[in-house]
Amino acid sequence: MSYSQNPYQSPMVPMDRFAAQAAAGERADFITKTYLHLAGAIGLFVALEAVLLSMPGVDKLVEMMMFSGRYSWLIVLGAFMLVSWVAESWARSAVSQTTQYLGLGLYVFAQAVIFVPLLFMAGLMSPQIIPSAAVATLGLFGILTATVLVTRKDFSFLRGVLWFGGLAAMGFIIVALLFQFDLGPILIYAMIALACGYILFHTSNVMHHYRIGQHVAAALALFAAVALLFWYIVLLFMRSRD
Repeated sequence: MSYSQNPYQSPMVPMDRFAAQAAAGERADFITKTYLHLAGAIGLFVALEAVLLSMPGVDKLVEMMMFSGRYSWLIVLGAFMLVSWVAESWARSAVSQTTQYLGLGLYVFAQAVIFVPLLFMAGLMSPQIIPSAAVATLGLFGILTATVLVTRKDFSFLRGVLWFGGLAAMGFIIVALLFQFDLGPILIYAMIALACGYILFHTSNVMHHYRIGQHVAAALALFAAVALLFWYIVLLFMRSRD
């Protein structure tokens, strides 16, 4: 990744003012829209998850995704990454606002599908895991968000650390899937810390680096960080019950 290139200056994005350069009222409106869209994405995720987990034969779907072979979860993960890339491209589109919303909706749907095995197994282990993990996730997200909004600190310096951290984490996950071993609680805590870093980074980008009108793309980035945090907090709660 080139640090001289601003990722928010995509040719698909209109050359409008950065949020930090906009008038106070305009900036406040942009931030409000971003978090309203984030709340909508979380609400849609919860609704989709409730539908998917109540579907007849969901246990067979989980078995197919998780236990049908060494490479089955790798295929699912690869498909998720491809869909995520398409969704993020659509969410940044300046061609049509409809395309932006399709991107956000597609990404939320992909996250809901990939969460099914984890939440299904967590529900079987204990009915308290999912709501407890959700409260912990939202609480931690609220603290991190308040930290950025109050201090107004620019956390864009985390870009390189998060990029290399995410790449290393993906490598460890692929190795674990290929050789079928458990990386243990150390990876879970490291991934929770990585997700917290993403939340700080994307929240500060909302304050400083996104352009007015990019609230859908900003909401998608924040939702991705919250989903990552929720995933590993669920795993942490499951390990504590195991």
